[in-house]
Amino acid sequence: MAQDCYLSILQQYWGYRDFRGIQREIIESIGSGHDTLGLMPTGGGKSITFQVPALAKEGVCIVITPLIALMKDQVQHLRDKGISATAIHAGMSRKEIVVALENCIFGGIKLLYVSPERIGSDLFQNKLRRMKVSFITVDEAHCISQWGYDFRPSYLHVADIRRLLPHVPILALTATATPQVVEDIQDKLNFEHRNVFRMSFERKNLAYVVRNTTDKYGELIHILSSVQGSAIVYVRSRKRSKEISEMLNKHQIPSTFYHAGLEYSQKDERQKDWQQDRIRVIVATNAFGMGIDKPEVRLVVHFDCPDSLEAYFQEAGRAGRDGNRSYAVLLYNNSDQRKLHKRITDTFPEKEFIKQIYEHLAYFYQVGLGSGSGHIFSFDIDKFCRTYKHFPIQTDSALKILERAGYLDYETDPDASARLMFMLNRDELYKLESTTAHEELVITALLRNYGGLFTDYVYIDEGLIAQQTGLNQQQVYLLLKGLSQRRILHFIPQRKTPYITYTQRREEMNRIIIPKEVYEMRKEQYVLRIQSMIHYAENDDVCRSRQLIRYFGEEKSRDCMLCDVCLEHYTNQLSEDRIEPAKAIITAFLHDGKKHHITELHQLNIPERQLHGALAELISEEEITMEGSFLLMEN
Repeated sequence: MAQDCYLSILQQYWGYRDFRGIQREIIESIGSGHDTLGLMPTGGGKSITFQVPALAKEGVCIVITPLIALMKDQVQHLRDKGISATAIHAGMSRKEIVVALENCIFGGIKLLYVSPERIGSDLFQNKLRRMKVSFITVDEAHCISQWGYDFRPSYLHVADIRRLLPHVPILALTATATPQVVEDIQDKLNFEHRNVFRMSFERKNLAYVVRNTTDKYGELIHILSSVQGSAIVYVRSRKRSKEISEMLNKHQIPSTFYHAGLEYSQKDERQKDWQQDRIRVIVATNAFGMGIDKPEVRLVVHFDCPDSLEAYFQEAGRAGRDGNRSYAVLLYNNSDQRKLHKRITDTFPEKEFIKQIYEHLAYFYQVGLGSGSGHIFSFDIDKFCRTYKHFPIQTDSALKILERAGYLDYETDPDASARLMFMLNRDELYKLESTTAHEELVITALLRNYGGLFTDYVYIDEGLIAQQTGLNQQQVYLLLKGLSQRRILHFIPQRKTPYITYTQRREEMNRIIIPKEVYEMRKEQYVLRIQSMIHYAENDDVCRSRQLIRYFGEEKSRDCMLCDVCLEHYTNQLSEDRIEPAKAIITAFLHDGKKHHITELHQLNIPERQLHGALAELISEEEITMEGSFLLMEN
């Protein structure tokens, strides 16, 4: 009966005929109240596994995810389907958070998306006690593991929820986890019993290729000219994304670029241009791709080498989700190895340097010894580095380590979108007589484009409002500020400046303790990931697909026959100097004049590809005859 319930929900809201892969098994497991870990590669349909049972069960499903952009996107998609969903995260005001949480308490919400930073707050935990929670979903669950490539200290607060709601089951989901991380996730989340569902990491339609080249720009143009269709090119820096996009456009390859520093409206416009095939290639940093639903991507090229196989596999996996032949190409040369090794010292600077950053931060904000706890400061990293003559990359890494050590919160990517909620109800709004013509245009555009403005804070795109009203973005901003001051609506402008929060009082520099598990142990894991990435790029003996899925603990694997390694081996094994000896062995075996079943040839210990190649040549040259499954020499 439950299966029929889940299927009818899937068909009603998503329009799919049936579940795929391991979706049903995961849904039935969490639906039955069992702690569940689902390993589903990119494109495996993770969101269905918690959204469907959330609608089938009474109460609110809490979804913990670090991806604010994806969080907002999913909430909007769910609302478009008529499903009540909301989100709270570090970029929101206290008032906004209270409104969202109260709606959950009163039963108006089925899915509550929460950033990990929020779940540790007293406000959230106090409100949580009054909610009826169906189950907790932990997306990107590898972030809770110290051994995960993307460990986030804020994820450890998930265990706090577990203590508050001991009988509420947890669904943990991730697209990339090694066997060690799989075990650690279940430990950290206090699973009652080990319960893991795995999809195979094998992608039978995806050809993994490593191109060793000193001319990456020329090779990129050659690849894009050889493989038609939609493509993503991943790079490490914002500057390079723009440079490569401009270079491709000069070679008549329609391209745009994407990175976290763009305005929200720019990102949205470029993403739509690419998704709707107005632009063929999007050159992007790793800020692009999460939650992107474009199944017909034919090619993903990594211009720069990622620092882990987890990141590479996740990004490469955005190609070929429609099941058709696609390519994941890594451009590599000797300088990549040097750059990867340099990332170790950039990501884990010396401890003395980290302590010095802590000290200089106190000077920068004039925080005295024994004070500062709870104080929040906007952080201009370029100004800070100019003032104290530090390099930004190492400074950024030092602050992240200080965060993991518990001395501060370092918010590097606060939400950039503006948001608002009407303070008047709809009838009061229509009765207003004091609004100007421009204000009327803005209010009309808001009501036309966004729902739920009278009950909750909604993210808006000022660029879109400007476009529809014929005003410029600065005019829209000033009009919204004016409407907010008159309490017609509450407008919270976008902000991009990172900020730092002192989580404890300032200590003396020599009393700063950076624990082994925060520094030495994580550095060791990082070095191993770097080495695994280099080994993958330089190993030309083992099938690329086999290397990747073995890394994720999948023992049963076979050569893909698509990657550069397999094709090279296949070509070598069919070379004349290998085929001729195989032909001689076969003819000697058949020289007795008797019929032999084809399976008897396997006892000759000839490699399979050589055997088939030699046999095909002997038959085409009419030296041997094949009758059904039997072979014999020609007279």
